[in-house]
Amino acid sequence: MGPFRKKSPPLLGIDISSTVVKLLELKRHDGRLRVESYAVEPLPANAVVEKSISDIDAVSEAIKAAVKRSRTKLRAAALAVPTSAAISKTIAMPSDLSGQELEAQIELQADQYVPYPLDEVNLDFQVLGPSAEGDSVDVLLVASRSDNVETRVDACEAAGLTPRIMDVESYATEAAFALLADALPGCGHEQRVALLDVGATMTALTVLENQQIIYTREQVFGGRQLTEEIQRRYGVSFEEAGRAKRHGGLPDGYQEEVMEPFKQAMAQQVVRSLQFFYGASQYNSVDALMVAGGCAAIAGVDRLVEQETGVPTQVANPFANMALSSHIKPERLSEDAPALIIASGLAMRSFDA
Repeated sequence: MGPFRKKSPPLLGIDISSTVVKLLELKRHDGRLRVESYAVEPLPANAVVEKSISDIDAVSEAIKAAVKRSRTKLRAAALAVPTSAAISKTIAMPSDLSGQELEAQIELQADQYVPYPLDEVNLDFQVLGPSAEGDSVDVLLVASRSDNVETRVDACEAAGLTPRIMDVESYATEAAFALLADALPGCGHEQRVALLDVGATMTALTVLENQQIIYTREQVFGGRQLTEEIQRRYGVSFEEAGRAKRHGGLPDGYQEEVMEPFKQAMAQQVVRSLQFFYGASQYNSVDALMVAGGCAAIAGVDRLVEQETGVPTQVANPFANMALSSHIKPERLSEDAPALIIASGLAMRSFDA
């Protein structure tokens, strides 16, 4: 169940976030990727708390509902543990080791890098290529506590699906970036690009250079703060506030009094996230910025972020160059697209060689 075990059967990408389950199926059709099916299914409050599953039954029911809504026939799935719940370390190993010897050496050395008893973690590794250190290869070791993996596996299996791959959200984002780079001006594949995924409760910054992750960081900030402000200001329940946020019906002053301050706060969060990156690395700039997650769908937020950061900014859409199955509604998919980055990266595992 490691993050890098390559499988050939078509896979559903299933992203379990704090508030929704997102399901995506991609296919190759006439030499082009096609969105075959997808669904976004809400989760009950507190079923997932800070990306940790606390109610397996509720998550399982949401996955079942997403499968039914999407009309997919696939039953194999790729899932991911949160980036904050995974430990990644690149280590140099002798290049003359066989696959079996390498695995044995990794297991022997893993306790140096994993701060938990090894019988409490799931770990896997992937050879990245020749190391700068002479006759060595760089090996990426990834580990996560077993309960992070097992709760996702249990929820998936209880929904009638078979989990084939357990990835890490940051690596799923990296896999999805290949779908985003073509939309960038210049040569997006070679640029240094910051991808801000602003979800319900967490904002994840992933910086990629030459399509490879060079930095990740998560901060507590997300759309839930907007929902809570609607709830507080207008004296409605949290559920009513969430519905009003999505479907409208709020008083005339909502845009100016609530939405604009939230957009400003989101733009400032992006500025702070970039400052953390610059302070923690040798870099002091990025070539482009992409905004993803549910909050990226807020009208005008990309322009405001560009104005505050001075970095060319656009809303991420992994489906911009894809065909759509006949039963997919383009307008709905366009609204949901920025929130489907991780699901896209997981669905792309279907095409691993």
